[in-house]
Amino acid sequence: MIQRIQTLYLLVVGLLTGIAPFFLNLWVDVDGTAVYAKNEVFLSIAFYVSAVMAIAAILMYKKRQNQFVMNRLNIILNLFLLGFFVYRSLNLSGENTISEKGIGMLIPVFSIVFLVLANRAIKKDEDLVKSVDRLR
Repeated sequence: MIQRIQTLYLLVVGLLTGIAPFFLNLWVDVDGTAVYAKNEVFLSIAFYVSAVMAIAAILMYKKRQNQFVMNRLNIILNLFLLGFFVYRSLNLSGENTISEKGIGMLIPVFSIVFLVLANRAIKKDEDLVKSVDRLR
């Protein structure tokens, strides 16, 4: 389980989406207050669901197809998060006063990259198992 590279990728996603949004600000309001994921209920639930899905995918190491599907669902969830952040950043940029976008808005991008890498590794494992079964 731990010796497979996709486990490390999924662990990075779990830590990235489970811990980082609560310490990295997502954006700064006009008032100058930093907004974290814990301030927004929808965002905190979405980040926690993404982290739980990544950890659940690690535990599905015997069922590679289910692991692959779980990662795809996690990618879709992170795409929704990314779309929300893009929408929010476009609203922030139209203000009269300058407000800042935080580094936390990039967390879904990094999560998607690591989930795609994990899916590639799962696909390689599945192809290897299928090639060994052909020889029997």
